[in-house]
Amino acid sequence: MIQVSHVSMRFNLGIEKINTLKERFIKTAKREMPKNEFWALKDISFHIEQGDVLGVVGANGAGKSTLLKVVSGVLKPTEGTVNVQGKIAPMLELGAGFDSELTARENIFLNGAILGYKKKFLESKYNEIVEFSELQDFMDVPVRNFSSGMLARLAFSISTLVNPEVLIVDEILSVGDLAFQKKSYDKMEKMIHGGTTVLFVSHAADTIQKMCNKAIWLDKGKLIMFGSAQEVCAEYIQHYDN
Repeated sequence: MIQVSHVSMRFNLGIEKINTLKERFIKTAKREMPKNEFWALKDISFHIEQGDVLGVVGANGAGKSTLLKVVSGVLKPTEGTVNVQGKIAPMLELGAGFDSELTARENIFLNGAILGYKKKFLESKYNEIVEFSELQDFMDVPVRNFSSGMLARLAFSISTLVNPEVLIVDEILSVGDLAFQKKSYDKMEKMIHGGTTVLFVSHAADTIQKMCNKAIWLDKGKLIMFGSAQEVCAEYIQHYDN
């Protein structure tokens, strides 16, 4: 279950340089500070149950990735609350949780530890991770030399090692060759049928319609629509076709 209540996320763009405490005090007193602020999310609320698959659609800059980071706990919202029941496996950015100087083999244990897996468990599942990622010939190569597709393979293979209760996936499944994309989608569908709750960002509305039962449409940080994936995607597509 995921409950998002009146969540807003503010960032300080740091456009204007303030050199002294006196300048900061004067600008605060004059209410000039908000000029540097950007609200990536504005009063977002929605609720999904265990086993729901929620797609998030919206143009670039709509706040999709920020929302996923807030739900996963990477970012603390400026306003509002997020309540998530269950262990989260986030797949938010390529290379997140990896050390570029370490090999793929070493990063399996590093990233697995970040996700809460014990070393002994990772050792028992190591061959399974390597086999799914199809990176057998590159396990002793530092990941700084990996392509984006290879990073996506490794990240997905670790994150889905066991069926997490909540899987949060940004656009990274669109990276890599078509064969691995299909393999990843098939794995996600198995987890969905097994009761995993999924938050899934994609620019492909047809993918959202196919994989999700619910969807939200964000635009400039605001929630435009929340409902069934078919209805939300239909409205979203119609909006941009007009």
